Amino acid sequence: MEIQPYVFFGGRCEEALAFYTEKIGAEVLFKMHYKDAPPDAGHPANPKFDNQVMHASVKVGSTILMVADDCMSESVTHKGFSLSLTADDLAHGEKLFNALAEGGTVNMPWQATFWTEGFGMLTDKFGIGWMVTIPHTS
Repeated sequence: MEIQPYVFFGGRCEEALAFYTEKIGAEVLFKMHYKDAPPDAGHPANPKFDNQVMHASVKVGSTILMVADDCMSESVTHKGFSLSLTADDLAHGEKLFNALAEGGTVNMPWQATFWTEGFGMLTDKFGIGWMVTIPHTS
């Protein structure tokens, strides 16, 4: 059994994919737009969504994150969860934290805590909460 986060973006999925690819080394494994779906006479597609992402699979480290634009609701909110990103070491963690924070809001600055030498929390420019950490060192 596996849990995979599925994150929806309100029309900004392409921008988010480019941002995560550049900033944290994400790799887009698969991407399909709404215009690529087969026609369904019972549920005709709204052409305003043609170029939005219907589904994408993105590899971040060893995790597969699924993402899409949400054409089913008026607004997308990202509350009640954060994505947790574990870096290899202190310098890498700080680099990832600063990259994700560009255009976003830092909720807890990158710093040492009682459980690790590097941890920080932020909300990126797409409204996604992130916790960046490094493994506990003795």
